[in-house]
Amino acid sequence: MKRNKRERQALLTETIKENPFITDEELADKFTVSVQTIRLDRLELSIPELRERIKNVAEKNFEDEVRSLPLEEVIGEIIDMDLDNSAISILDIKKEHVFKRNQIARGHHLFAQANSLAVAVINDELALTAKANIRFTRSVLEGERVVAKAKVISIDEEKGRTLVEVTSFVNSEIVFKGDFEMYRSHA
Repeated sequence: MKRNKRERQALLTETIKENPFITDEELADKFTVSVQTIRLDRLELSIPELRERIKNVAEKNFEDEVRSLPLEEVIGEIIDMDLDNSAISILDIKKEHVFKRNQIARGHHLFAQANSLAVAVINDELALTAKANIRFTRSVLEGERVVAKAKVISIDEEKGRTLVEVTSFVNSEIVFKGDFEMYRSHA
């Protein structure tokens, strides 16, 4: 069913609000219109292009929020943070992240992104990984963008442990899932 312009633009606005990292090409596929139509819609709605949207999100300053490790030690770029609740980071897979022979990302980069996000979301000056249960669900290729989303599942104040679930996506496809049991000095 083809939508009229007003409906499409309303859905476009909502879709970009939910996922600011979606490309014009992905939007064109989703709405079965041309990339040019998406660009014109964005222009009319004053929605910036992908690069500008990413920059706007990244400009939020998390320096004061992240307590458990310096921001430069987080693998990927934190774009959203709600301490002891949730966090999101992005990692663009480049030549230095992949095997030369097949351009598949090395698993330790995906793990490092997820693990550092699990540490960063903890509202404590000391947070360490006590245990991790991880699953790689699909290979990630050079040029793909990995969006990791961390969610604090539970905080056990008696044991000083926090359970953090991290799910990493390329577009809307899950590529990595991890459950991290985190030690914290103060619950």
